[in-house]
Amino acid sequence: MAANSTSNTIYNENSKLSVGRVVIYGLLILCALYYLAPLYVMLSTSVKTLDEIRSGNLLSLPMSPTGAAWGKAWSTACTGVDCNGLEPFFWNSIKISVPAVLISTLLGSLNGYVLAHWRFRGSEVLFTALMVGCFIPFQVVILPMARLLGTVNLANTTTGLVFVHIVYGIAFTTLFFRNYYVTVPEELVKAARIDGAGFFMTYRKIIFPLSLPIFMVCFIWQFTQIWNDFLFGVVFGGSDAKPVTVALNNLVNTSTGVTEYNVNMAAAIIAALPTLVVYLLAGKYFVRGLTAGAVKG
Repeated sequence: MAANSTSNTIYNENSKLSVGRVVIYGLLILCALYYLAPLYVMLSTSVKTLDEIRSGNLLSLPMSPTGAAWGKAWSTACTGVDCNGLEPFFWNSIKISVPAVLISTLLGSLNGYVLAHWRFRGSEVLFTALMVGCFIPFQVVILPMARLLGTVNLANTTTGLVFVHIVYGIAFTTLFFRNYYVTVPEELVKAARIDGAGFFMTYRKIIFPLSLPIFMVCFIWQFTQIWNDFLFGVVFGGSDAKPVTVALNNLVNTSTGVTEYNVNMAAAIIAALPTLVVYLLAGKYFVRGLTAGAVKG
């Protein structure tokens, strides 16, 4: 009787556990479908013809898929008075994002290294000021940044936009790196100093090899922020320096002719594709890097 009672208890616990897992997985699936529904609508609409879009509904599968809308969005769609598609603006975003991400991340790494292991008088005040800089809205820096760019003759240029994103991003990257580097044992840095290693030698031999997780966090964070930026692009980007987000806005809001929903959807996916690919390929490193500096040890 005791054995039967024990087996029944284990069976009931396993049953409850199974039911709980089914409920959890069911909720996760529903949430995933809910968040993936807009992406499905965009993809399916982008490969439909205008006649099929008008005669069907948003959730219907494409009857005769075509890539014509993608080709037009990339090369011939009108973004205002310019009808060269998103291609030149896409490459503008690449030219802006890559150097801005690399430079702001490297500078943030050096700043974080200094604030964590080469403290000086007033370093905590400086770190607090950088933290405050993380919460300054974009709109606050527009006027002083515009005057600065005009003074150094970088207004309406790609180089000027790179400079803007580097300046605005340094506060975030410094914060990330500093909080990560305080978890590196101080004894390692002190031992390197005793052995005669200077500032850059200690960084190159000890700090940098331990920094891959937080570098990935900053790369993903900065790339996402810079690629998706619209305000700085529309304010500081000239006619030849506008990023893809500005071009996408102009394409969607172009009022001449018939609204081509398939082209708009294809253009939106093209504009969002780089950040989506980055998160798919390096998302696990992003989470790993954030958690690595979460606990000081």
